[in-house]
Amino acid sequence: MDKELRVIISGGGTGGHIFPAVSIANAVKALRPGAKILFVGARGRMEMQRVPAAGYEIKGLPIRGLYRPLWKPANVMVAIDYVRSTWMARSILKQFRPDVAVGVGGYASSATLAAAHAQGIPCLVQEQNSYAGLTNKRLATKAQKFCVAYEGMERFFPADKIMLTGNPVRQSLLQVTLSREDAISSFGLDPSRKTILLVGGSLGARTINESVLLHLDLVKSADVQFIWQTGKFYSAEISQRLAGQQLPNLKVTDFITDMGAAYRAADLVISRAGAGSISEFCLLGKPVILVPSPNVAEDHQTKNALALANKDAALYVKDAEAPAMLLQLAIDTVNDAAKLQSLSANVLKLALPDSAEIIAKEVIKLAQK
Repeated sequence: MDKELRVIISGGGTGGHIFPAVSIANAVKALRPGAKILFVGARGRMEMQRVPAAGYEIKGLPIRGLYRPLWKPANVMVAIDYVRSTWMARSILKQFRPDVAVGVGGYASSATLAAAHAQGIPCLVQEQNSYAGLTNKRLATKAQKFCVAYEGMERFFPADKIMLTGNPVRQSLLQVTLSREDAISSFGLDPSRKTILLVGGSLGARTINESVLLHLDLVKSADVQFIWQTGKFYSAEISQRLAGQQLPNLKVTDFITDMGAAYRAADLVISRAGAGSISEFCLLGKPVILVPSPNVAEDHQTKNALALANKDAALYVKDAEAPAMLLQLAIDTVNDAAKLQSLSANVLKLALPDSAEIIAKEVIKLAQK
């Protein structure tokens, strides 16, 4: 009988880290139902709610990111918290006794995997982006395996330890049985019209929101319709700015709970260029206009977007140029059947299916070593 498998999974900070982490955990449990899985995250970050909601236990570390520029005095306390977090991670590992540690990026995985390496626990890193984050780059000499979503990652990690697996995505997105017509109707819109979905992540994206608000005349006159996720942070302000407007072809919501239905309804998506979202577009074959956020470490979203745009698998609009041109480009594109078909075919070629299961098998393999 197999020994009970014990796995630590660490990381978080954004949905882009949490969704893959939970998907990997679910895939490990599917292969080894008796496995014990413990998450380690950063206190106060969204993983502390999202992971328990997915059915897993999580421990929080008092770890946080560095302030820019790096010589800011506040970074003294950040460094002290990092040392505290490393000691706490060591204690968590000694109590839980994992066979393997998995890092998905984000502050917490830096301390956790450094502590795991020091204790001789094999480590696997999952890097979602085409440009490795600081946390994962620091683990380049410590981990035994690097599961990546893009080619050319030898720049950051030892070539003999890299495995191209893709990014795990929310399984619910791949299991949608709704027809396009029913999906559109569920948003109270007209199934006979082309539909554009605008999403800026769970918190929203100011640039994408402004790109709509500045061109409500285009929204009114266009023979297309829009599903617009504003993000909870911007919801109240946008409600005020839309007060009194008659826009029957614009469905506005602060948060979309059923993203599977939203993707199914959409003929074209406008989105930030987070690695997790891009993996979803690839697997679903969704035509997309990517507007990378400029407010992320090492501008990795631009690198993600260009990886697709250079293969004609997505359209790319710079954040600074979006307010002027994004909405008109989207309307022109959604009405160009040949362009939509080409984007869909090209993005589908980049899909790497079954990522979570492939990574889970590597996790189990490492544990058995």
